[in-house]
Amino acid sequence: MNVEDIFLKFANGGQRDFFSFETFILNLLKYHIENQDKKFALAESHRGFGDAYAENGFDNFKGHTIIDVKYSLHRMPSRMVTDQYIHRLSRLDKQPLFSNLLIINFHSVPSRIVSKMLEEISLINPEIKITIWDPDDITKLANKHKKKAAEIANNLFSLRLENAVTKEAGDWEKERDEKVELLKECYERGQFSMFLGAGVSSSAGMPDWNTLLNSLFVSYLTKEFTQQTNISDEDIKQIVERLNAIDEPSALMAARYLRKGLSKQTTEIKEFTKTITDNLYKLRDIKMSLSSDLITAISNLCMPRRTGAKVRTVITYNFDDLIERQLSLKSIQHHSIYNDNEAFDPDELPIYHVHGFLPEDTNKYEGLEKSTLVFSEEGYHQIYTDAYHWSNLVQLTSLRENNCLMVGLSLTDPNLRRLLDISARNIERQRHYAFMRRLPIDNFAYSELDGKKHQWVNNVKGAEEFLNRHHKLNEEIMKELGVSIIWFTSFEEIPDILKKISS
Repeated sequence: MNVEDIFLKFANGGQRDFFSFETFILNLLKYHIENQDKKFALAESHRGFGDAYAENGFDNFKGHTIIDVKYSLHRMPSRMVTDQYIHRLSRLDKQPLFSNLLIINFHSVPSRIVSKMLEEISLINPEIKITIWDPDDITKLANKHKKKAAEIANNLFSLRLENAVTKEAGDWEKERDEKVELLKECYERGQFSMFLGAGVSSSAGMPDWNTLLNSLFVSYLTKEFTQQTNISDEDIKQIVERLNAIDEPSALMAARYLRKGLSKQTTEIKEFTKTITDNLYKLRDIKMSLSSDLITAISNLCMPRRTGAKVRTVITYNFDDLIERQLSLKSIQHHSIYNDNEAFDPDELPIYHVHGFLPEDTNKYEGLEKSTLVFSEEGYHQIYTDAYHWSNLVQLTSLRENNCLMVGLSLTDPNLRRLLDISARNIERQRHYAFMRRLPIDNFAYSELDGKKHQWVNNVKGAEEFLNRHHKLNEEIMKELGVSIIWFTSFEEIPDILKKISS
């Protein structure tokens, strides 16, 4: 494989290409520097400077050298590039102890940007020598180690994983604190959106998807068997549970089946919607407060500050109106949007219900029948296949323009992942953040059985190492979608983290 073919691997401009290019450069430099009996190490801190460092320098770089890999530096305005580096330098607790900053960009960087950077950064610390490598410099390095360069280029993903999983384990909480600080800075800038999933509503006792489907199955089967006295409600529940256990139908397939059963005529679509609404709120666990800690923390983030509103949009995949109720309690002006004809006042916070809206009190809202209810496969396919559907455009706009925080989402929805992939193109670093639950070793290797602690895994240390690699793999996959994971082990941690962001 020649160098030109290697460069073609990174030419599409997406997040995946950036991380592949970064992996290639860092591994090639590692080989190059260690061949000189010099130390090379990857940077571990999310708030640190650079991607790697050579403590004793290499080649003509004398002393501690920071290595920062970029992809689209050439596309950025010179002012923005300079400000970015000045900000990163000023953010350090003390003046950097490095002598050289080596910036490696996939494309050539205009000389005006280079000159501006050298001039302004030297005002902060004139002792730092800045060098920028372009494709010519990378080509020289690759030609010097042709065999190794080809080997690296053919094993990019496995090397990425190796770099990720070989980092020191056990520091995920420290990494989380660093990410929360970065997230707080994003929030303070005011270009901020929130994406809310089922976990938010569950915190207030709303039923999960499977519970709602089971209840609707019961409603459907009860309706079908009203003339047969030998089938009781308990019988129907047992049939449904057994059917789900044996057939394991997909949620969307089951919803399609229900829709066909509950809405045999177009005039009965309202009845179908009413049935879902009734079951949705009837199944809520009333022992849990509507103003859960999580919903309260989210509404506090939406509270306008003296300098203006920090949250620009809220996008929710939930049918319910729990967020609206909490915002109303706090007298926060908002507007629920559930179709493409809705407009909102600039002073109002838009709440986009991109999968449909089923408020408990329908009298408060108009045009609910125009809402695209993404409940069955038909509704999902309508949105997935229509690139210009209003809900897709709304999500994509927020993902492109804002830093987004995803709460209560599993991020397994193919349409959301597709939109994330589109929005991540030509962006080097993750702009968005998502809460994801981390599996502790105690919960994985042990469980309570008949009041006793039962050990399911003999090699607990090996299982812990596996879990660490599993979590790192998730982080690497989400990076390609432009998302940085904020881990938690208990759902009670999320409101506390949100409070840190808004404090």
